[in-house]
Amino acid sequence: MQLKALRYFLTVAATGSFLATARQYRVPASSVSRFIAALEQDVGHQLFYRSTRAVRLTEAGEQFHQQVRDAVDLLDDAVGQLEGRDAELRGLIRINAPESLGRLHIAHIVNTLQAKYPELIVELTLTDTLIDPVQEGVDIIIRVGLLMDSGLIGKVIAPHRNILAASPAYLAAHGTPVVPEDLLQHQCLVYKGQLGIQKWYFRSSSEVPFKAVNVTGPLRSNNAEALLAAAIAGRGVVLFPTWLFNAETLHSGSMVTLLGDWEFSPQSERVYLQLLSPENRLRSRKVREVSAFLTEAIGSPPYWDLSDR
Repeated sequence: MQLKALRYFLTVAATGSFLATARQYRVPASSVSRFIAALEQDVGHQLFYRSTRAVRLTEAGEQFHQQVRDAVDLLDDAVGQLEGRDAELRGLIRINAPESLGRLHIAHIVNTLQAKYPELIVELTLTDTLIDPVQEGVDIIIRVGLLMDSGLIGKVIAPHRNILAASPAYLAAHGTPVVPEDLLQHQCLVYKGQLGIQKWYFRSSSEVPFKAVNVTGPLRSNNAEALLAAAIAGRGVVLFPTWLFNAETLHSGSMVTLLGDWEFSPQSERVYLQLLSPENRLRSRKVREVSAFLTEAIGSPPYWDLSDR
C-alpha cells in the first residue's frame, strides 16, 4: 500500500473528482485512477461509487477514510517538523463555518490562504447546523455561539455584534423607534431557523441582563439575506450581525441603524465568534498555522466592525 495512493484517495474524497485530484498533483487522471484501483485491491473493498456525474465514498470508503486521514496527517506533521517551520504547508485541511458568514467572508479569506499556500487543499463546508468535528473529521470550526465547555480547544475572536436597522423609506412611513419597546408597534422581519422563530433581546449595558421583546411582522425566513433585501426595499426592521451588512449599504444611507445606545442580541446571553478545533487536531502544525492565519485575517475586533457604523 503506497502513501501516494492514500494521498490520492483523500483528495478524491475531498474533491469528488479524479480529474481535480490529477490537476492538484500534476499527474494524468489515468495515474490517479490506477493508484485508487490498486488501493481498492489492497484493502479488498470498493472505496468509491463512480458515475459520469460524481464520485463518492462507499460505506467501506467512509470507514477507511476516517482512519486514513488521521494517519496521513500525522505523517505530514512528522515530516513538517523535520523540515522545520519554513516548510510549505501542504495536504488537506477541513474548515467548517456558518453558511452566510462563510459565503460572505470566510470564502474570501480561504482564497487568500491558498494564494499563500498553493499546495494546501481546503475542504470548506458551510452549514448552520452544529456538527461534531471529531465525527465529521473537521480540523477547524468557526462558530458563532455561547461560550460553553464543548471539549474543543481554541479561542474567542471577539464578541458577536448585532445591528438593528431599517430603510429611510420605512422610517418615513412608520416612524423611528425611540426605545426597544417601540418595536412592538413596528413591522419586524424575523429569522426562523431550526430552533423556531428568533426572539430579539436588548439591554442598556453589559451590567444588566437581556430582556426579550416579542416582535412580529409580515415576513419570516430561514435566509437572512432574503430578509435583509426585504428591509432595504422598505418592508420592515431587521436585527442581524454586523458582518451581514455591506458597509456600503449603511454608508450610502440605504439602511439606517436604530437604537444605537442599546445592545441587541438574538439570544438571552452574549454570543461570541470563536475558532475551535478538536484537541488532537492541534498537534498538527498545519492546523495550528491555518488557525493563526484565519485569526489574523478576521482580526479582533473583526475587520467588518472597524468601519464607523
